[in-house]
Order: sequence, then structure tokens, then C-alpha cells
Amino acid sequence: MNGDEKHWHLDRRVPIAVIVTLLLQSAAALVWAGSAAERLTTLETRAARIDEMVERTARLEERAKGVTASLARIEARLER
Repeated sequence: MNGDEKHWHLDRRVPIAVIVTLLLQSAAALVWAGSAAERLTTLETRAARIDEMVERTARLEERAKGVTASLARIEARLER
């Protein structure tokens, strides 16, 4: 192998259509990746909101249990 064969080079036999097609495919892949990243960000935001709602629901359930226990005690005293 001589020095010219060691390095990669663009040959004139490669049609411009192939180069344009590769560029367009690359651009489309980047756009798709960007939209996928945006969807992931939206889903992560929703998941964080859901986590907050789960925590709030757990707190409300505990309060309801406390209120129910208090109501039972009040009813028991009224029945005496």
C-alpha cells in the first residue's frame, strides 16, 4: 500500500444524490431524537406530579383515619 491508499477520500464516483440522502437521513434522525427527548421530559414532569399526588393522597388517607377515629370516640361518648 502506498501513502494514497491508506487515507480515506471521497471519490467522484459517489453520486451527489447519495450524499444528499445521507444528510437528509441524518437531519431526520436528529429531529426525531429531539422530539423523543422532549416527550421524555414531558413524561418525567408528569411522573413527578403523580408522585406528589400519591404523597398528598397518603396524607389525606391518614387524616381521614384520624377523623374517623375521633368520630367513633365522639359517638361512643354520646351513646353512654
